[in-house]
Amino acid sequence: MKPITPRIMIRALSNTEKLRLLKNNYIGYLSYIYRNRPFIAPITYYFDEKQNIIIGYSAEGHKVRSMRKNPNVCLNISDIASVNSWMSVLVQGEYEELSGSEAKAQLHAFSLGVKDLIMTKEHRELDFISEFSSKIYNDDLPIIFIIKIDEITGKIRRK
Repeated sequence: MKPITPRIMIRALSNTEKLRLLKNNYIGYLSYIYRNRPFIAPITYYFDEKQNIIIGYSAEGHKVRSMRKNPNVCLNISDIASVNSWMSVLVQGEYEELSGSEAKAQLHAFSLGVKDLIMTKEHRELDFISEFSSKIYNDDLPIIFIIKIDEITGKIRRK
């Protein structure tokens, strides 16, 4: 008799699973177009489920200049244990740059959200969060942006 090998199954994630993966992570890969070519850059993000947006920040550079010209972006978040055990979400959306009090409010939400995630997942305190907090109260803000979510898709592979 042949031994039974476990079946590997790939399926679409449910809405609950997609949102859980987005909420429980803070590093993703942002895709954008620069000089008519696709680029991908890792970013720290925060998913605000109530507003259905991704909050991020960046220094001035080709990524920000590119998103200003073409605001259509996507963000990939993956949880990979092995070749046969992974899940991945792709967020399609539109880049919007923030300024003034709105930028400060979103940076505040970002810093608190990321801090909570890191403390929960990694069980450690963060020194760099104070960096964001100090920027909220002066004019030395990095470029704060949101991604207005149009669509979220996702897949999972498990034995």
